[in-house]
Amino acid sequence: MASEQHIDIDLREQTLTLLDAQDHEIKQYDMSSATKGGGEFEGSNQTPRGKHRIRAKIGAGEPPGTVFKNRRPTGEIYSLELAESAPREDWVLSRILWLCGEEIGRNRLGGMDSMRRLIYIHGAADTVVMGKPGSTGCIRMSNSDVIDLFDRIEVGTKVVIHE
Repeated sequence: MASEQHIDIDLREQTLTLLDAQDHEIKQYDMSSATKGGGEFEGSNQTPRGKHRIRAKIGAGEPPGTVFKNRRPTGEIYSLELAESAPREDWVLSRILWLCGEEIGRNRLGGMDSMRRLIYIHGAADTVVMGKPGSTGCIRMSNSDVIDLFDRIEVGTKVVIHE
């Protein structure tokens, strides 16, 4: 059953692993978390740690490379020309898995709320190096990998982020 699957995100190894109910690896992906490491506070530009779940899946059926702003497709597909027009942009592409913290006082409510911080697992520009921190808080994956993960999991899937 899909809801028994869960995700383990290792900030040290820069890997995201999809596991079954018995903790057997289904698939492991390289990813890129925050340059500033793990941390829960709003404005920290760090990746929040602890227990989370997938609150929403956004972008089903959109073409690979679809550009999202405020969780909505812009109608654009990522390209080098688009990248050159906004060189500092941390692109949110292809799919969004919006995380919701599960631990009050750690990653839920107050100034540490992962969902209010808009922490996602999302696709990234082809130029983003996976396996190395580089984001401003989110978990970035290659577009093909985030689409693959998106198609394998359901809303409510548990996610643990640790160092």
